Amino acid sequence: MGGDAASRPRPSIRRAVAVLAGAVAALGLAPFSLPLLTVAALAVLIWHLARQAAGPSGAARAGFFFGLGYFLVALHWIVQPFFVDAARHGWMAPFALAGLAGGMALFWAAGLWVATRLAGRAGPVSAVLGLGLAEMVRSGFLGGFPWALIGSVWVDSPARAAAAWVGVHGLTLLTLGLAAGLAAAVGTRSRAGGALAAFCAATLAGAALIAPTPVPPEPDALRVRVVQANAAQHLKWRTDMIPVFWERRLQLTSAPADRPPDVVVWPEVALPYLAGTNPDADREIALAAGGATVLAGAQRRGEGALFNSLVAIDPDGATTATYDKHHLVPFGEYFPGGALAARLGFAGLATDALGAFTPGSGPQVLDLTGLGLGRVAPLICYEAIFPRYGRAALPRADWIVQVTNDAWFGSFAGPQQHLDLARLRAVEQGLPLVRAANTGISAVIGPDGRVLGEIALDNAGFLDVDLPRSLPPTGYARLGTAPVWAVLAVLAGLLLLRRRQMRSA
Repeated sequence: MGGDAASRPRPSIRRAVAVLAGAVAALGLAPFSLPLLTVAALAVLIWHLARQAAGPSGAARAGFFFGLGYFLVALHWIVQPFFVDAARHGWMAPFALAGLAGGMALFWAAGLWVATRLAGRAGPVSAVLGLGLAEMVRSGFLGGFPWALIGSVWVDSPARAAAAWVGVHGLTLLTLGLAAGLAAAVGTRSRAGGALAAFCAATLAGAALIAPTPVPPEPDALRVRVVQANAAQHLKWRTDMIPVFWERRLQLTSAPADRPPDVVVWPEVALPYLAGTNPDADREIALAAGGATVLAGAQRRGEGALFNSLVAIDPDGATTATYDKHHLVPFGEYFPGGALAARLGFAGLATDALGAFTPGSGPQVLDLTGLGLGRVAPLICYEAIFPRYGRAALPRADWIVQVTNDAWFGSFAGPQQHLDLARLRAVEQGLPLVRAANTGISAVIGPDGRVLGEIALDNAGFLDVDLPRSLPPTGYARLGTAPVWAVLAVLAGLLLLRRRQMRSA
C-alpha cells in the first residue's frame, strides 16, 4: 500500500500538496503557456494514485483537491466581473471563484471515482479514463463549461495541430496518456508506460509535422478591418462616454489605408442603440465604412424578447443579416430560475435596464455571398469556447467571426485564455477566424491557429488583414468527438477485462 500509516503524511498535508500540484498544472494555460508543467503535475498525480493503490474514495479525494488547485488558478479571472460594480457585486467574487473551482473539481473527482471503481484500484489507465471522461462530461453537462480543458495547454505550441484531427478533447487524451506513461515509466520502470509516453509525444509532434501549410492570401483576398475602441466596462454605458466611444469607432472604421477593407468588424454590443431603431446612425456607420459591410455586435428586440445579436450593415446602411446568440452566459446574461429569479430580483451581471437576454434559435452560417463576403459562421463571446458548434449540421463556412467583450475579465488571464480558445476553434475547423474584442485582444487567426495580427489589450486601434483561404475539412470537422469516445470505451473495456482476470486468477 506504499508504506505503513506512520510514514505517510497527514491527510491535511496530502491535500495541500494535491492543491499545489493542481495549481502548477494550470500554468500550462495562458498567460503562462507552460504545457510541460501540466504534463509533469498530472504525472505526479497519477504516480501518487498508483503508488497508494488508491480505491475509489481515495482517488476521488485526490482528484478533487488536485482539480481545486487547477481551477482556482485557471479560472481566477472569474472574480473580475464582480468588481465592475464592486459596491453591488464585489462581495460575491470569492464565493463565485470557490464555487466554480469546486464545482469543476467535482467532475474530476467523480470521473476518477467511476474509473477506479471500474478498475478495482487506481492506476495509469484508470486515471486517463477518469479524467478524460470528466473533461467530456463537464463540457456538456447542463450546457457545459469547456474552459481550461487539459488539452488546451498546447494551443501556443505546434502540437495544437493535432486538434485538426481529434479536437481539444483528443488533445486532452494525448496529454493524459503522456502523463500516465511517464508516471508508469519513471515510477515503476514500466516498458508499457514508456511506450505509451513515446506514442503520445510522437503523435503530438507528428501532427505538427504533417499539418498542411496554409496557403497565403491571394491578391484579391477579402480585406478585413477589425475595430477595437477600448471602451472600459465601467465607462462604456456612461452617458458622457457613449458619444466618445461612438466617434472613436467611426474614426477607426474610416481610417485611410493603402487598400480599403471589404468588411469591418465591430465587437459585441458595439451599437449604443437597439438594432434597427436608428436608421440615421446605421447610415453614419455605412458612410464611415466607405462601401464596406460592417458586422457589428448589437442588442435587438424581436417578438417581445431581447437578444444579444450580430448584424450586417450593408453599404447603404440597411441591415441585411442578423444572428442571435443562442448559448447565453448563466448568471451573466440571464439568471437561472426564469420567472422566479426575476420576481426575486435576480438578474445577470451583464444585463441592464433592458432586462435579461433570450437565447437565439441555434448555430447559423450567414450567407453573405451577395455582399462579396462568402459564408460566415458567427460566434458571440462565450460561444467560442464550445467546440461542438463548429460541427453543427450547416453548410461549411468560409470563415468564422467572433465578436466579444472581454472587458469584463480584466487584463490578465481571462482575455488571453479566451483568445486561445478561439485559436483552437480555427484549428479544429481549418477556417480563418476574425475576432473583434471591445478592449482586446482583437485578432485575425489563420486556419492553423497562428495569430496573423492582433491589437493588444487596453488599446484602441484597427487591424487590416487579408484573410487567408480555408483549409480542406479537417478530421475533427468530419468525425467530431467519436474517436475520443471510442478510446474511452476501449479503456473501460480493458479495465473490466483486467479486473475479471484478476478475480478469476
